[in-house]
Amino acid sequence: QVQLVESGGGLVQAGGSLRLSCAASGRTFSSYAMGWFRQAPGKEREFVAAISWSGGNTYYADSVKGRFTISRDNAKNTVYLQMNSLKPEDTAVYYCAADTTPHLHTIVVVPIYEYDYWGQGTQVTVSS
Repeated sequence: QVQLVESGGGLVQAGGSLRLSCAASGRTFSSYAMGWFRQAPGKEREFVAAISWSGGNTYYADSVKGRFTISRDNAKNTVYLQMNSLKPEDTAVYYCAADTTPHLHTIVVVPIYEYDYWGQGTQVTVSS
């Protein structure tokens, strides 16, 4: 069993920054590919960013590329999402997710259905 707890959400003005954290407990975090997703009101949950278990490979949705950075600290069992130049359209509940299927250290996981553990989410609101 894997528990994921997100934190760091809040209210920020457009152009501002936030750093989300996702703390994992349970099984071996360092062997999991991790991802961040978000869900705005009335919309489906969408992919934001993913990172391989080694941390050496990352992938981003086009909508956040160049503004968001995903990273991880396996010693702290934590994955981060640094969000800069925030826009009102970034407003959503942000979720971290873990894919516990064994992968090569270079693999990043994008499809939502590949992830088998999810956090409870943290609200990010960007005002214009």
